[in-house]
Amino acid sequence: MFKPMKLSLDKQLTRIAFGSCNNQKKEQSIWAPIAADRPDLWIWTGDIIYADTEDMRLKADEYHVQKLNEAYQRFTAQVPVIGTWDDHDYGDNDACKTYPKKEQSKQLLLSFLDVDESRPVYKRDGAYQAYTFGPEGRKVKIILLDTRYFRDELEKNPEEGGRRYLPNRTGDVLGFDQWKWLERQLTDSSADVHIIISSIQLIPKEHNYEMWGNFPSARRKFLKLIEKTNPSSPLLISGDRHIAEISQINFEDSDASLYEVTSSGLTHTWSTLKEEPNQYRVGDLIAKLNYGILQIDWSGEKPKLTAEIKGVEGTLLQQCQLE
Repeated sequence: MFKPMKLSLDKQLTRIAFGSCNNQKKEQSIWAPIAADRPDLWIWTGDIIYADTEDMRLKADEYHVQKLNEAYQRFTAQVPVIGTWDDHDYGDNDACKTYPKKEQSKQLLLSFLDVDESRPVYKRDGAYQAYTFGPEGRKVKIILLDTRYFRDELEKNPEEGGRRYLPNRTGDVLGFDQWKWLERQLTDSSADVHIIISSIQLIPKEHNYEMWGNFPSARRKFLKLIEKTNPSSPLLISGDRHIAEISQINFEDSDASLYEVTSSGLTHTWSTLKEEPNQYRVGDLIAKLNYGILQIDWSGEKPKLTAEIKGVEGTLLQQCQLE
């Protein structure tokens, strides 16, 4: 039995690995190449397992399958782990605030992630958290959003052949308390890099699946909050889509921009590459098994961020300087 590596908030982060959409019953060969990249931290960005059920015993068993996977055990013995959930580990497909077992499911998630029981997440609703790593002048704050526990229902399109969902123009994603918490995390933060994890995509808004674009008011609110608080070196990371891509959006009232790196999935992706519009995409859409690497170069006056999308053998599929 391998023991998972303990989290150290004092550690300086220079390489962060991340990924999503991991079916616990499929082959787990991707953990060896991720470990070979020698990341300082692994971030689950959602769909850690696929357990679409209200049966908590069954869900616990599926988490157990993943945690006992030998390749994953070897990996977690070398790399500390944090993360958040998406729909298939939270509850069921496209699940939202109406999922009846969300509190019980939260406890299973935190147990799987070995979250210390002294952390504030245990004393509030939802699974959102923040961690700050590294010494003064080289601090990285990682903000793990919960896009499930408080999210309003999707507006399904009753007409066949059109978009799957209609815009829920008054709907919300984060809920009142999480919005206030997020603003506090970003306001006057002493961190030098701010990485925000959203299980579903935020910048892309033209595809036919789950995204913040289905809740246009909440999407605008998020972008305005980033522009208002102006945190140092902000970056979005997401999953969910079973593809990988990098997106960039320019803010309306400033010269700044925001990048989003989407990495999905670890065990399964689209069967074939197909066209999908994304006016914000930088580079290519990737429909291969993949994981993400974020490199942080601390050698200059300001940290320089480089995002990489890598494949099953550690092959570099895409690289982007996030400037």
